Amino acid sequence: MVDALGNLVRFVLLPGQRHDTIGVPPLIEGVTFGTLLGDRAFDVDWLRAELDERGACAVIPSKSNRKAPIEHDRDMYRWRYLIENYFAKIKEFRAIATRYDKTDVSYGAAICIAAAIIACR
Repeated sequence: MVDALGNLVRFVLLPGQRHDTIGVPPLIEGVTFGTLLGDRAFDVDWLRAELDERGACAVIPSKSNRKAPIEHDRDMYRWRYLIENYFAKIKEFRAIATRYDKTDVSYGAAICIAAAIIACR
């Protein structure tokens, strides 16, 4: 999760075979925000309901198999490049890009160190 300026706020490590939506509840827990931008993978009913309960806007394009497509703000969706840019920045670090560390704890620590270096730039 990144903020509106493209700075890392939180992250959750998931196994590679798990769907990205599994990591959403721990990411948004206790965080106040007005809008959540996500790609088509995050177009699930329970997430949209959670965002409605919080009063947050969901800027998520509908999947192609959704019977009734839900409109989204295309201009606001373009700001999703911030998370893509953050992935590009963090993958400049070889240990992150190649998953050099063997344990989740050490890999998470490497991400924290990389995030601190990126924030200091």
